[in-house]
Amino acid sequence: MDRSPTIDRTSFRDLMGAVCAPVTVATVLTEAGRPHGTTVSSLASLSLDPPLVSIALDHGSALLGHLHAGAVLGVNVLADGQEGLALHFARRGADKFAGIDWSADDGAPRLPGTTAWLAGTVRQRVPAGDHDLLVVTVHTAATAEAAPLVHARRTFGTHSAFAP
Repeated sequence: MDRSPTIDRTSFRDLMGAVCAPVTVATVLTEAGRPHGTTVSSLASLSLDPPLVSIALDHGSALLGHLHAGAVLGVNVLADGQEGLALHFARRGADKFAGIDWSADDGAPRLPGTTAWLAGTVRQRVPAGDHDLLVVTVHTAATAEAAPLVHARRTFGTHSAFAP
């Protein structure tokens, strides 16, 4: 049986803000074939066999409307120096891909210059509080030598071992 939470929203936000998170842009091609995406910092490895990752999206995310079981999702793991791209895709409304270079890769929009890329199929969507947790089966993965972009305490950076 769950205990009622005794932590306030600000304390919980501050706690989670102290945890470094990868900065990604999750993307889909809509049924009309248009690219759509949003900044996400909840990418996590879930399973090696089969290869599964999870991401969590706020119930207010427009991306959720395009993600059902069987939908193809792309995850662009941003590189150090792509802070502007993270902020661009974090905003609401408008066509976020207007003026942004991208290509289709395995059924999802892929951004150039990222440190890693994956495409996968949404296997499961689980309601969890004010977010939905998406379990994604990975079918394509690529990495580059670029340092990863991370976010903690409302600041972008990279792992100190990769810092220039």
